[in-house]
Amino acid sequence: MKRPTIHDVAAAAGVSRGTVSRLLNGDRYVSPAARSAIEQAISETGYVVNRAARSLVTQRTGTIVMVLSEPHEKLFEDPNYSTLIRVAIRRLAERDLSLVMMLSGDEGDRERVVRYVRGGHADGVLLVSTHAGDPLVSALGSVTPAVSCGAVIGRESVIPYATADDRLGARQMAEYLVGQGRRRIAMITGPMDTPGGIQRLEGFADVLGRKASSKLVAHGDWTQASGERAMTELLERSPDLDAVFVASDLMAAGALTTLRAAGRSVPDDVAVGGFDDSSVATSTLPPLTTVRQPLAEMANRTMDLLLALIDGAEQVEPVILPTELVIRESA
Repeated sequence: MKRPTIHDVAAAAGVSRGTVSRLLNGDRYVSPAARSAIEQAISETGYVVNRAARSLVTQRTGTIVMVLSEPHEKLFEDPNYSTLIRVAIRRLAERDLSLVMMLSGDEGDRERVVRYVRGGHADGVLLVSTHAGDPLVSALGSVTPAVSCGAVIGRESVIPYATADDRLGARQMAEYLVGQGRRRIAMITGPMDTPGGIQRLEGFADVLGRKASSKLVAHGDWTQASGERAMTELLERSPDLDAVFVASDLMAAGALTTLRAAGRSVPDDVAVGGFDDSSVATSTLPPLTTVRQPLAEMANRTMDLLLALIDGAEQVEPVILPTELVIRESA
């Protein structure tokens, strides 16, 4: 069967080809009667828009690129990324746009992303988990609208973002652990070239002050394995610690594994707090007391910023969302 064309739609609707073209390209000045006739004709003929042809007219690709600046394996390990992807796909589908997922975990990956975006294959870029000093950000320049889920350190005034109040969330957890009578409270941070790594440590130090000594702080990279390693370090340095605040639920799951292997009871011997309130928090034994960041709302607000820029907004403001303490059996 011959593939239906825009001429077939126009003939079936009883309007000109130009009227059909204007409607398909988003022109609002098409009469309700013509719009209804065209939509019925599209349904009857089975016409599908040729994106390549449309892009020649609109100078739009119909594609948004999500760039995750982490190694490939993290995409499948961390449940936060699936939430971001799910929300982005849903929001873009409402606009008949497609999502292309690209990873930028090493130099080769970064070069591929830059070639793709600078080659004009995307209408916008959504940055995820971008680290301070990432050369990708400079390489992309201002070739296409770009926003970030979470701030990009050093580019906060250049790249719009939506994020949770990491420092507030860390204070909430630290205050809770202190209020529970815990005396030797340690922390496992995220990477210190990310906003979550820096600001969650700052919030912890806001409450603990001088007690937040380097001896009681170990660093992870958001993975479960790094949580296991960091917890091992902390037990070696300070075997009498009685609580640990872990900057992500996934790392907290690793910390629980180490504590269990060391014969430490949670929460009797050591209270454990996480951050995210992801699906991991309810699947650990015991379930995690954690800080809930509204990840789905963050993703939605990030998409709001990106779509506004694509639609021609000259400037959009960053969005910072509050966090909430969620108490479960681990603390």
